[in-house]
Amino acid sequence: MFKLVVFTVACLAVAASAQYWGGAGYGYGAEHHGHHDYYSHPSYKFEYGVKDPHTGDHKSQWEHRDGDVVKGAYTLHEADGTERVVEYSSDKHNGFQAHVK
Repeated sequence: MFKLVVFTVACLAVAASAQYWGGAGYGYGAEHHGHHDYYSHPSYKFEYGVKDPHTGDHKSQWEHRDGDVVKGAYTLHEADGTERVVEYSSDKHNGFQAHVK
């Protein structure tokens, strides 16, 4: 009876592991064969910032992506006291463009 329980638990662990890693064959499951991951519509937004008065490190960034269109900007304080602002965008028609202020 104990061997049957151990065998059942081992089979469940293998099945769960195969599902977690994407099915059979080197981590490629149905998603790979159906091109689900590669052709999915990418979309995200993020932003962050640092303002450290002790070190003088001041910077921020944000970026939005919807499919092949990316827009964003970052700022940082230079050592000479000036602030650099870079606004950028990228799409399949115009490529990457950055505007430095």
